[in-house]
Amino acid sequence: MRALITGATGFVGKRLAPVLVADGLEVRAGVRDKATDAAQDLAGIGCEVVEADLSRSADLAATLGDVDVAYFLVHMMGRETDYAEAERAAAERFAGAAESAGVKRVIFLGGLGSDPTSPHLVSREATSAALATGPPLTYFRAGMIVGSGSESYILVRDIARRLPALPNVGWMKTLTQPIGIRDVIAYLRRAPFVDEAVGREIQIGGPDVLTPLEVIDHTARALGLRQPLRVPAVGATPGVVAAGVEAITTGDPRIASELTHGLSSDTIVTDQSGMALFDDVRPESLEIALQRAIEEDERIAEPATSR
Repeated sequence: MRALITGATGFVGKRLAPVLVADGLEVRAGVRDKATDAAQDLAGIGCEVVEADLSRSADLAATLGDVDVAYFLVHMMGRETDYAEAERAAAERFAGAAESAGVKRVIFLGGLGSDPTSPHLVSREATSAALATGPPLTYFRAGMIVGSGSESYILVRDIARRLPALPNVGWMKTLTQPIGIRDVIAYLRRAPFVDEAVGREIQIGGPDVLTPLEVIDHTARALGLRQPLRVPAVGATPGVVAAGVEAITTGDPRIASELTHGLSSDTIVTDQSGMALFDDVRPESLEIALQRAIEEDERIAEPATSR
């Protein structure tokens, strides 16, 4: 089986590639620049690395040739001014090229929740709808993904580290269901071998259902810090809070702002039938996922601090 991973050097793609190679798949990694260290790392583990511009149909036709299953893990938020339209158009071209190339199925990772006021969630839905016009689509939907390098995790970690107090407002009492990157990879890894997952949506989440403020509390404790205080706040709208997090995050401030706007709606699993198809995947608790992320942060920081 040959699998194509678009977005292969991204947060999810670079973790998925080595496990698919370990499973015996021929992995083609679609990247924007073959000369980067991340692309060279993929070549070093046995991936066929190809440069692919999703805005060019000719590039897509060559990239998708002889591919059985294609992972669409591209996310343009933070890269394009109108990322939603750029991503939807890329997905539409990708779906058409995959159909023409005879790809048997496409796998996409989107977001949980349906909030018409969240540009991020609306964009993810539009991307999935565009992909669904091609080969049968397996549409995984996840909320906050916890792992070193995840923009959601970076945002929560930085809030826990840098803000001694948080606004106690009603719209931040929604529910979210974070999941560790290790478990996300487990679902994506198994998907090509689960026939019942073809052509359907699969909602995934960890065992903990919490408010965003509770997620920050858990993160503070995992970091050995005091939990931020809750303070009454008049006028702390999603827009105002989003502007504040842009100033404190060490990640991409534009992405942090978009993610904050999404906190005003629930992002939880409402249909567990998809997860039930993967009964060999047992999602870890938020506590364990946070500990893994923190330990990876520390390993990455060690070479820099040892010089």
